[in-house]
Amino acid sequence: MRHTFSCPLRWSDMDAFGHVNNVVFLRYLEEARIDFMWRLAREVGSGADGEPFTGGSVVARHEIDYLRPLVHRHEPVAIDIWVNKIGAASATFGYEVTDGDTCYVRASTVIVPFDLKGQRPRRLTRAERDLLAEYYDDRAASSGTGN
Repeated sequence: MRHTFSCPLRWSDMDAFGHVNNVVFLRYLEEARIDFMWRLAREVGSGADGEPFTGGSVVARHEIDYLRPLVHRHEPVAIDIWVNKIGAASATFGYEVTDGDTCYVRASTVIVPFDLKGQRPRRLTRAERDLLAEYYDDRAASSGTGN
């Protein structure tokens, strides 16, 4: 299963070459990831482990393959996000930024859950691992970015 985020393009996202700047894609991925993680937190609510992912998380790594230039237009792009890997204290998300059959970017992000109060990384809870497992896509993990 994948989560799809509809991402609007802004005129300010463009660079001097007339396409979306490479750095802006990180912002797009962040918006998709936050939308996805808040959706997960709302799906399960507060359980024995507390609310999943509401304590915070930090990015440990990004990997991006730019496949085609994306130029400004009024229609949003779709950002599909799924889970490539679930570890004890991290998870890897895969992404595709698409418009129909055209893929502009494939990317992955490693996130680490973070204890805001203690100011240190923490392990994933059982509830978080179970939620992430629902979005695990092993086909995507074995092809392209995010191996």
